[in-house]
Amino acid sequence: MDEDEVGTVDVPEATVARLPQYLRALAALADAGLRTVSSEALAEAVGVGSAKLRKDLSHLGSYGTRGVGYDVAGLHRQIADRLGQTTPWNVVIVGIGNLGHALAGYGGFASRGFRVVGLFDDGTQVVGEVVNGLRVRPLADLGAVVRPGEPTIGVLAVPVEHAQGVCDRLVAAGVTSVLNFAPTVLRVPADVDVRKVDLASELQILAFHAQRRAVRSSVPAPTATVGERIGEVV
Repeated sequence: MDEDEVGTVDVPEATVARLPQYLRALAALADAGLRTVSSEALAEAVGVGSAKLRKDLSHLGSYGTRGVGYDVAGLHRQIADRLGQTTPWNVVIVGIGNLGHALAGYGGFASRGFRVVGLFDDGTQVVGEVVNGLRVRPLADLGAVVRPGEPTIGVLAVPVEHAQGVCDRLVAAGVTSVLNFAPTVLRVPADVDVRKVDLASELQILAFHAQRRAVRSSVPAPTATVGERIGEVV
């Protein structure tokens, strides 16, 4: 299978979710001066099994070299390309409250190929404010920032009751990729991708696991029956 054929193969969603982790680990290895890495070492750095890692990378057409492993720079470049990080992506953030402020000031976007080009809000107390060098604009200005043909990701950091309406306006402006922080399911056309980040749900999942550990640790160890104790004496 050549590279063009690999590019057309569907990659499982679970694998796609792990690719940024592989990319981050490879960047750290490159910074440490390593040129090659074994599947076991890379898997350990990410926190997955080596068999799962090899299967994930096989979806990209990367199988490593027996006895040598993976070329760090080459694999980093390959994953970055599949994640679209070799092409700059514009990002617009809608909703400049506490979360929107934090996202607008996050320095990790630029190093991963994402450029925040617009901040939007309809709150009169926010519009006009300058956050991380960008002036907050009203939603009516979306069309002046989102240009047809330019890859743009819309980030929703608005209250749940406004999420669908704002999403509709992003789609109307030409945005086809949306990152949604509002705890609601958005209705979008088939050609629009939505990723949901539900912080409350993630906290509930952590609480579930913490409670399960607490219950397990509080369960007393099973004690021997009378018959078993008699058998020990005999």
